[in-house]
Amino acid sequence: MQTAIEKKRLLTGLLLSLVTVFISSTIAAVGKHVSQDVHVSAIVLVQYGISFLFALPSVMKAGRQGILTSRPRLHLIRGVSGCACFYLYYVALSKISLVEASLLRSSAPLMVPLVIFVWFSQRVRKEAWPPLVIGFVGVMLVLKPGFADFSQWHVLALLSALGLAVSMVSTRVLAQHEPQNRILFYYFSISLLVSLPFYFWNGQAIPTSAWPSLLYMGVASYLCFVMYTLAYRYVSASALAPISYFGVVFSGLLDWLIWEHIPDTLTFIGIACVVMGGVLVLRHKEAPAPS
Repeated sequence: MQTAIEKKRLLTGLLLSLVTVFISSTIAAVGKHVSQDVHVSAIVLVQYGISFLFALPSVMKAGRQGILTSRPRLHLIRGVSGCACFYLYYVALSKISLVEASLLRSSAPLMVPLVIFVWFSQRVRKEAWPPLVIGFVGVMLVLKPGFADFSQWHVLALLSALGLAVSMVSTRVLAQHEPQNRILFYYFSISLLVSLPFYFWNGQAIPTSAWPSLLYMGVASYLCFVMYTLAYRYVSASALAPISYFGVVFSGLLDWLIWEHIPDTLTFIGIACVVMGGVLVLRHKEAPAPS
């Protein structure tokens, strides 16, 4: 009986995670499409604006205690790094293929041990180095340095992964001290404030025809946050993490169906290396979170 319940919980968690990854891939595809008519600053602003509105009621319900925090600096780091991640990602999406941008952004778990080392001086474990090397070899194959296809847009996609890695580490630390609704509130509000100057500086109006796409991206993004958080109630983080790499598969399918783009051999090998490296890093027993 207990085994059946555990299997049901496992399937529920994995299904929630898989749906989240698929929706995230559609958000990226819609973002790539709409970026041809809408400036990236507007895409990021609307996405965070909608998420902020959804997150606001739960914090307001808690009153003043809902927003009091002892970690303002950490919230700021998470908000800025998360906003930078999406900004750079959407810029890269407008210039390179969906599968390449998604793959480079998915290299974030490979950067987490290095971010922890730089930030907290916590050494990278010996057993983590081989997966890291495999993963970064994959990244280099996708970047194709020295080849004609290499561009600064690939570098921006890789920098978006660095932003995501910083956001992941800061979230991991915040989760030890803050409730989820407060973390989301500060993340969305800080990211919204950071994105505002870029939008006004650009000064480009949003076409009416783009609003359905932007609204979908905003609502779907918030749903992804909710579903992925819910998945953690059923399955451990180490079991869920490899599912995120299905995003590369979904992105590849969407890239092929919509833009008829087929990755070359080097990109396929790079994808395999990044996925293998990421899964191997995440399979190791996780080190205690820095405080």
